[in-house]
Amino acid sequence: MLRVLAVDDEKPALEELLFLLRADPRVRSAEGATDATEALRRINRALDAGPDGDEAIDVVFLDIHMAGLTGLDVARLLAGFAEPPLIVFVTAHEGFAVQAFDLEAVDYVLKPVRRERLAEAVRRVSDLTAQSTAPVPVPAAPVAVDSAPDQIPVELGGVTRFIPIDAIAYVEAHGDYARLYTDEGSHLVRIPLSTLEERWAARGFVRIHRRHLVALGRIDELRLDAGATTVRVGGAELAVSRRHARELRDLLMRHARR
Repeated sequence: MLRVLAVDDEKPALEELLFLLRADPRVRSAEGATDATEALRRINRALDAGPDGDEAIDVVFLDIHMAGLTGLDVARLLAGFAEPPLIVFVTAHEGFAVQAFDLEAVDYVLKPVRRERLAEAVRRVSDLTAQSTAPVPVPAAPVAVDSAPDQIPVELGGVTRFIPIDAIAYVEAHGDYARLYTDEGSHLVRIPLSTLEERWAARGFVRIHRRHLVALGRIDELRLDAGATTVRVGGAELAVSRRHARELRDLLMRHARR
């Protein structure tokens, strides 16, 4: 069940959002903040306490237009943390959706908030949270790579291209979509990250974070700095969540011995 922080500087809007969230059976708790400074203070306390702490926060439902720091400013600040809470933007303005999803928002809900639309946003968050807390499978023995296709189709300007799976360095979750990163660029496909994780486990792809799946052989560097673990994959530096760090180190050691 989800622990939610809702942030809106308009009190009636905040109270309505909290009422709807608390009525959802997937929400364990929903607290409110009326400005970005208060929200960041609560989020910092939650991150310091860890995911099992009393003040833990799974997701922030965040307004965009607020006095002082905007919701986009808050999301940019949270992006600097190794394991920030998920973000759902709740706003009356349509024009910031591209920026919101660039900041890895799970969803973008327009005001006035409808109960059914908010329930869909909660479902998406709940699904992502369930994926990130599921046990990490570590196969006892390698599976033959012939059990999965060698290529994946992607659409580009009305043309279907076939990208070799071996050319993909890592994959990033975008809601029900996934972005595939190769040395030449990136491609968006309508396949959830969890599906690719299952399909490509035999090809050496490993989950390192709720948002990232990485080809084990493309990891150039594993770094531990002030308790945070990251990997370098080409020119990208990706965070490794605490729950995946130990398994990843073990897999890299086993891979290096082959």
